[in-house]
Amino acid sequence: MGDGEDTARLLARVPLFADLSEPDLRELAQVAVPRSYEAGQVVFREGDAGDTCFVVRSGAARVTRRHSDGRVITLSELRPGAIFGELAMFGGETRSATVEVLEPMRALGILAADLLRLILRHPDIGMKMLEGLANRLRAANERIARQSFQTVAGRVASALLGQVQSLSPDGELGRDVLVRATQAEIAQLAGASRESASRFLAKLERAGLITTGRGKVVVHEPDALRNYIY
Repeated sequence: MGDGEDTARLLARVPLFADLSEPDLRELAQVAVPRSYEAGQVVFREGDAGDTCFVVRSGAARVTRRHSDGRVITLSELRPGAIFGELAMFGGETRSATVEVLEPMRALGILAADLLRLILRHPDIGMKMLEGLANRLRAANERIARQSFQTVAGRVASALLGQVQSLSPDGELGRDVLVRATQAEIAQLAGASRESASRFLAKLERAGLITTGRGKVVVHEPDALRNYIY
């Protein structure tokens, strides 16, 4: 199987492109450029110029923004099938956020102009993209609301529970769930300082609900985290 066919098969598994015909998939595959990134590498930074969007093939990354007070806040995490950087298609001159790789990641880079031409021929792709942007905006609004009204404890508990839920696609929250994230990363997800997040995590550990380690947290009783979210 050639590289183009392999890429076309991959694109067919991306929800955004699932309804495309084989000729359209092959055409898109011809302009998609394979990219590889190591953990900790930055794909692009907030404020950078950019005209390319990306589809995650494997691995994971996070989207962050720097607050005016210096805090770095995690907006979302990107997993296989996710598309990011697509705001470049809508006239944005600079990147609105930073994308940093969490796990070794392979991706496909697609020039915004190439994707826009495809959308003009297939408006349903544009509708799917708008739906994805709307879901992202809804999640951002919910995060802003939590960070405005919740205590640090509530925000950190919500961030931890969200990580557990992302690892439980069937919705069943088991026990002793391993979350691979540092305390600093959890603080970013919660929009809290590292010090305040660490104090609350220590409280959860004393209560026997979690065990922290180097770059990881084991959540023994995920449902119990809901008691701190209010």
